[in-house]
Amino acid sequence: MKVGTDGVLLGSWTPINHNPFSILDIGAGTGIIALMLAQRSHAEQIDALEIDEDAYEQAVENFENSPWGDRLFCFHAGLDEFVEEPEDEYDLIVSNPPFYAEDYKSNSEQRDLARFQDAMPFEELIEAAALLLSENGIFSVIIPHKEEENFLALANEFELYPIKITRVKGTPTSEIKRSLLAFTRNEVSTIEIDELVIETARHQYTAEYIELTKDFYLKM
Repeated sequence: MKVGTDGVLLGSWTPINHNPFSILDIGAGTGIIALMLAQRSHAEQIDALEIDEDAYEQAVENFENSPWGDRLFCFHAGLDEFVEEPEDEYDLIVSNPPFYAEDYKSNSEQRDLARFQDAMPFEELIEAAALLLSENGIFSVIIPHKEEENFLALANEFELYPIKITRVKGTPTSEIKRSLLAFTRNEVSTIEIDELVIETARHQYTAEYIELTKDFYLKM
């Protein structure tokens, strides 16, 4: 499976200045975000959760072939199963949730339906984060920008408060496409808010994007 920009953004942007000991990646796909966080942090325990069998198998293979295999573990389970018997709290919870965007339409009805059914309800994700996050932990996500207001309101209901928001545009003239959001259990007086532009032209990456992601690309 190809690596998507959303995963690269979340993996490189997610705050780790609180030195997390344990990390959980919800809906890990092929494990890219968990691997990036293994590269960036000293976390001893990095758990990933993936329900799709093919993606799960690929994540396990990727973990085993990485230099951080002893710190990475993937569960083949859905979020609902995982939260039924929570054994651990996590200092960092990340998710690039499978979402269903109305503007996403393929030429296959079956594929659209699969995409819709795979979408993770934000409420379920936020509720799980509220349950599994350690007292001083951070919960970090990337979502469609048009869902930002709704997501912030839902998080607030579960007493998760934003500390950092970055809104992402493909080019300087395009509209904001994604929102990167980081939450804690403690309300802060000032939220760090900024904007990130990925490219100035096709494959002409901005200095900000290069600075953020350069440690993860072989050629940048």
